[in-house]
Amino acid sequence: MAKSDSSNSAGAAIAIGVGVGAAIGVAIDNLALGIGVGIAIGAAIGVSMNKKNSANPDDSE
Repeated sequence: MAKSDSSNSAGAAIAIGVGVGAAIGVAIDNLALGIGVGIAIGAAIGVSMNKKNSANPDDSE
């Protein structure tokens, strides 16, 4: 079940990145650029969270 947890965290990170990127895009008056940057940042955070989880597996189950 760890695989579904990691995909959920990656999706959540991308969603947060899109939200932050949209806010930045509105602030700089270039929404498309902001959303693109937000997706990139969210994907990077999601990948780093997945690598962190796979390096330190949770043995509580």
